[in-house]
Amino acid sequence: LDIGRTTRIFPPHIRKAIAARDQGCTFPDCTIPAPWCEAHHITYWSQGGTTSTNNGTLLCSHHHHLIHKEQWKITTHQGIPWFTPPPHLDPTQTPQRNHHHTPHRT
Repeated sequence: LDIGRTTRIFPPHIRKAIAARDQGCTFPDCTIPAPWCEAHHITYWSQGGTTSTNNGTLLCSHHHHLIHKEQWKITTHQGIPWFTPPPHLDPTQTPQRNHHHTPHRT
């Protein structure tokens, strides 16, 4: 589902699709369930990102703010978000993912 740059806000049908896929906050080791999460643009809207399932992921409010404040990078591999910490938190910048909501996917 992709509405391009029509609007920055994720409409209900895209948010529901993201929630069904992610099941909760996708930040590593977070267990917050989907209903308590916000949809986040992986490529920021301000940097040309689209409002779509491929460019969206769920984050709890705490991790949503942390991503912006600490400059984490998010990439996806086979639909799974991977989080790369900034160098001041991890000099090796080893990508991490959340295994709580989708442990069967690698």
